[in-house]
Amino acid sequence: MKKLTLLGIAAVVSMTYACSTVPLSGRNRISFVNESEMQTAAAQSYTTLLKDPKTKILNNADAVRVKRIGEKIASAVTKYMNANGYAAQIQGFRWEFNLIDSKEVNAWCMPGGKVAVYSGILPVTRDDAGLATVMGHEIAHAIAQHSSERASKAALAQGVGGLLGAATGNQSEATQAAISKIYGVGAQGFYLLPNSRTQELEADHLGLIFMSMAGYDPSNAVSFWQRMAAVSQGSQKPAEFLSTHPADATRIAQIQRDLPEAKRYFNSPTGKPQR
Repeated sequence: MKKLTLLGIAAVVSMTYACSTVPLSGRNRISFVNESEMQTAAAQSYTTLLKDPKTKILNNADAVRVKRIGEKIASAVTKYMNANGYAAQIQGFRWEFNLIDSKEVNAWCMPGGKVAVYSGILPVTRDDAGLATVMGHEIAHAIAQHSSERASKAALAQGVGGLLGAATGNQSEATQAAISKIYGVGAQGFYLLPNSRTQELEADHLGLIFMSMAGYDPSNAVSFWQRMAAVSQGSQKPAEFLSTHPADATRIAQIQRDLPEAKRYFNSPTGKPQR
């Protein structure tokens, strides 16, 4: 048992120090999940989704807009990453942009640059700048490797839980169950959920800069998120500390603080801030 516990502690410590840096924000992230494998799995899932008979891929004028805006943001991101020493992080990216017929108000970007926008979000985006806000945010999640980080932190939390279970193995079943429940709530509330909210705000920050690099005024992000807040108004939302996402007011306030920085990247030909 002692040997097992020591090995577990060593594994947890090694995971904790498997850090890399998020471009632009400079935040250190835990990332010991193989990003290349994540991208391969994402590409397979994306292909499966597109081939599903239930998935209706649109080829209308809005689909053309999605591809055009996506390609402009991807080009700006690639320019930035190559110019700032992050080229290796997007080496496996194979960008793809599709508009899917769905009432769902949503969009996402998988590891490796596979993007889907659902038509249900278009009334909220309204125009190109609104669409660039959404796509910049989702692409930022992939550039920051948030999926790998979430998987790494979930594995780390599970590993610590396993160590805790081993350490309390001589306790009664009731005691073990109580400790496990307390740990589970604590891990969610003080570790996993705060990290998720951090990622959302970070994606907002990076997304503003990416859309600005691509030539879209980042000021439009404020009105877009205000419209998103109005869409969800009246729905049951958990308290912010129990949510995977920041509160609407928190998000909008942070975006307003980030705007001066984002505007310095507007149409930057080098991926560097101007003025």
